[in-house]
Parts: sequence; structure tokens; C-alpha cells
Amino acid sequence: MRILVTGGAGFIGSHYVRTMLTGGYPGFEDAEVVVFDKLTYAGNLTNLASVADSPRYRFVRGDICVQADLDAALPGVDVVVNFAAESHVDRSIHGAADFVLTNVLGAQQVFEAALRHGVGRVLHVSTDEVYGSIDDGSWTEDHLLEPNSPYSAAKAGSDLIARAYAQTYGLNISITRCSNNYGPFHFPEKVIPLFVTNLLDGERVPLYGEGANVRDWLFVDDHCRGIQLVVEKGLPGEFYNIGGGRELSNKELTEKLLDATGRDWSYVENIVDPRGGGHDLRYSVDYSKTAALGYAPRMSFEDGLALTVQWYRENRAWWEPLKAAAATAHQEAGSQDATA
Repeated sequence: MRILVTGGAGFIGSHYVRTMLTGGYPGFEDAEVVVFDKLTYAGNLTNLASVADSPRYRFVRGDICVQADLDAALPGVDVVVNFAAESHVDRSIHGAADFVLTNVLGAQQVFEAALRHGVGRVLHVSTDEVYGSIDDGSWTEDHLLEPNSPYSAAKAGSDLIARAYAQTYGLNISITRCSNNYGPFHFPEKVIPLFVTNLLDGERVPLYGEGANVRDWLFVDDHCRGIQLVVEKGLPGEFYNIGGGRELSNKELTEKLLDATGRDWSYVENIVDPRGGGHDLRYSVDYSKTAALGYAPRMSFEDGLALTVQWYRENRAWWEPLKAAAATAHQEAGSQDATA
């Protein structure tokens, strides 16, 4: 069996690949894995260094928006798992075009290429952010889609295109929608790795408003096991929520990160949320449909957070260059804005 993993050098995709190539998914121990990645700022081959010597691993640099790139990688592929996406809400608010291009057109190109090459199974990875914000209760998969940021709107578009490819063309595709992931190898622009790395360096962290926004936290390994279950058991055109079952306000999360790094509230800077209406108050998914396939989160948030913080303590060589490069890019962008 040959599996193509788009976005396989990113945070979640690389975890899925590492687990696959180290025998973590029963029945897939002999699967060949082709990682297809454009290697944007969030894609990093270092994430795959531990499995790069596997005879079952192959890397292809390519863009999901480019038909020729996909056609070069897809022959002989049995399963496609599409992780490739632009995924940062703040970036989408300041530049929506790349998100629409990659997350909508790129996804459609993946589905079309899968049809063209007779791929037997496709899994499209999406997000709970397509639902918008919910004050009480939890979203089921048939809930109205009310995305509020360009990122989540683009992902909602790709979800509907995936369903259309199942209904119109008979593509055997399922869609998963996950809650907020965390864990090792998480790019340090997202809240947990940003806060952890700042605090380890004795720097302050930005808490928007009063920290009232609530998220459900999902350890990356639990998410990937849920994805694999849907690959194996999911139905065509169906959606499956994958949650961690642990909701925390941003203030509660910050308290836990301060405790984990030995810092106090003097390291927290309360700032006005620059994201305005694009930032949702609360996310919460009902994942009973996926649980019926055999899914349940195994990692408690406390254990997962401790593991994650320890990983960042021990892997400065991974994250320090990424933060330095991001800071340089931000400064250059500011200089260009000032002279425009």
C-alpha cells in the first residue's frame, strides 16, 4: 500500500508520517509513505529526520495548486491524506488571498488528481473553526457552518468541495474536523509553543483581553489516531469531529503554562485583541460519531502539556532558528510598510 501525505512536513502531518513509518497504525506496518510538501515557512524536513532513512519513505517537493506536481507524485498511490493548508488565523486576516488559493483551489486540485489517478481512498483534514463560535453545548457534524475568519471560511469551502466530489464523482473521501492541536514540533507562532518558548527565554507573553476565549485541546497523537480510524472506517462524503475533551479558557491555559515554566503573572501582557470579529469566543465539538468508530483521546491535557513543555526545553536547536527567522521576516515586512 502506498499513502500520499500532503503537507506531511508540517506539525500534524509529520506526526502522522512518523507514526505510520514506525509501525504505530496496525495493519499499515508495511505501507509506503510519500510526503508531498511545498516547504513553506511551516513545513520543515527536520520534522521527518527520525524516519528519513526508512526504505518506505519518499519525499516530493510540490504545490497542491499545481496539477503537474500532483500528477508526478500520485501514480501508484492507494490513499491520499490531505493535511496541506494555510492554517494561521492571524495571517489569514492580514492576507486572505493565500488562504483561499491553497485551502480551496489547492484542495480541489488534490481531489481532482485523486480522481484522475484512480486513488481508492482520500481523507481531507479540516478544522472545528468552520462552525464559527458556540456559547453552549457542542457542535455535531451537521451543525450550520458559520466561519468568521478568512482561514475558517476557506476551510469550510474545501469541506463542501470534498463532499461534492463524493456526491458528484463518487470519490471515496471523508472529512475530519479537529479541535486545537498541541504537542512537539508545533510551529512557534501558535499559542502554546509561542508562550512556552517565550517563557523559557524569560520573555512576556501576549494574552488577548481577559483571556476569556475557550478552546478544546487535542494532543497531536490523539488527533492522528482519529484520522487513521476515519481513513480505515469512515464513509464517503461524511464528516467526523475529532476532539480532545478538555476545554480551557486562554486565561486558564496561560496559568498552566506559567506553572509549567516556573514563571508568574508578571510575564503576561494583556493586550487588545487585534483580530476583531475574526476571533471566535468558544469552540466545542461533539465527537461521538468518531467515537463510534473506536476513537477516544488517550492523553490527558496535564500529561500532554508536561511532555510538550519538556520537548521544547530539550529542542532549542529546532525552534530557535524558526523564531529568529520569523522575527527577521516581521522586521523586513515592517520596513517595507514604512517605505511604501
